[in-house]
Amino acid sequence: MKLNRISLLMLAFFSYCFQFYLIAQPVKHDYVFKSGDDGYATFRIPAIVTTTSGKILAFAEGRVKNSSDNGNIDFVMKSSDDGGITWSKLKVIWNDGENACQNPAPVIDRQTGKIFMLMTRKLGTDKEPDIIDQKSNEAIRVFVMQSEDEGQSWSEPSEITKDVNPGNWTWYATGPCHGIQLEKGKYKGRLVIPCDHIEAGTKKYFSHTIYSDDNGKTWQLGGRTPQDQVNECTVAELPDGRLVLNMRNYDRTKKTRKNSFSNDGGESWSDLQPVETLPEPICQASILFSPVNGKLYFMNPADENNRVNMTLKSSNDSGLSWKTEEILHAGPSAYSDLTLINKNTLGCLFEAGEHSGYEGIVFATFEIKN
Repeated sequence: MKLNRISLLMLAFFSYCFQFYLIAQPVKHDYVFKSGDDGYATFRIPAIVTTTSGKILAFAEGRVKNSSDNGNIDFVMKSSDDGGITWSKLKVIWNDGENACQNPAPVIDRQTGKIFMLMTRKLGTDKEPDIIDQKSNEAIRVFVMQSEDEGQSWSEPSEITKDVNPGNWTWYATGPCHGIQLEKGKYKGRLVIPCDHIEAGTKKYFSHTIYSDDNGKTWQLGGRTPQDQVNECTVAELPDGRLVLNMRNYDRTKKTRKNSFSNDGGESWSDLQPVETLPEPICQASILFSPVNGKLYFMNPADENNRVNMTLKSSNDSGLSWKTEEILHAGPSAYSDLTLINKNTLGCLFEAGEHSGYEGIVFATFEIKN
C-alpha cells in the first residue's frame, strides 16, 4: 500500500512537471508587438496580409490599460519590407478615444492593389454580456477603411453596419483574421470576410460571411451557418472553387474545429462538420490556401482544453486529413493569422508567451515544400 502511495505521488509529481514544461516554454521567435511597449499594456488579436509588392502588414489591437476586451483599444499596425526580418515603428490607424476598435479583418484586392480593413467598434464602457442582453449603451458597429498606398495611409472609417447586420444581431465580430479574394469561376474577384454574430432573443452563436462584388465600394451580407455553437471563423477558397469556413466550436461533445462549405461564393453554407484531426480549446484559428503546392495550411493552439501548443498543419486533400508541419510554440498561445509571403515562404503571426499567451504577438516563417 505504501509503495502504491509513493508511486501515485511520483506520478503526480512528474505530471505536474510535464504540465509546467508545456507552460514555461521560452518563445523562440521575435515579437512584432510586445505587451508593455509603445504605451500599450497589451497587444492582442493579430491579422496579417502581404501586399502585391511583397510588403508584409501586421495588425493588432493595442489595449491601452490592460488585457481586457473592453475599454480604450486602438487599431495598430507594423510593416516589413524584408520578409519579416525587421519591422517598422508602430502606426496607429484608428484611435477612437476611450472606445474599442476591434477585430481586424484585412483583405487585399489584387485587381486594384487596394487594401480594405473591416473591423468593429463599440463603446469602451460597454461589455460583451450587456451587449448580448441588449443592455449596453450602444450596439456594436461595423466599419471599413481602405489604403491605396500599401498601408502608409488609411481613409477615415466608413460605417457599413446597416448593410451587413439584419438588425436582430447583438454581438458582431469581423474576422479576426485575413479575408480573401476569390480567384475562380462565377464569383472571381469577390472579396469575402469571415464574421460571427449572436442572435437577439435566442442568444445563439453563428458564423457568417460578408462580401463585396464591386472592389470594396459596397459590402453586403452573405450566408450564415445553418447550425449554431460556432463563432470566430476563417475562410479559404479550395481548388474546386468551393469555400471552406473553419470555425471556433463551443460544442464540447466534439472538442474539435468545425467546417462548413459554400458552392456560391459564401452566400450560403452547408451543415456543420466536426474536423476530427483539428483539436481546439475554444479559440480563434487561421487557415490559408497556397496555390504554390495546392495545400491548405491551418494554425491554432492544438489542444482540447488549454490554449497551448501553437501548431501549423497542412492538408493536400482540401482539409479531409491533416499533417503536423511544425509546433511553433509549445507553451501558452492563442489567436493567429497566416499569409503567403512569396512562393517559398509562409508567414505566421500569433499570440504567445512563456507564462501567458498574451505576452505579445510573434512572427515566424515556414518554408513551403511541394
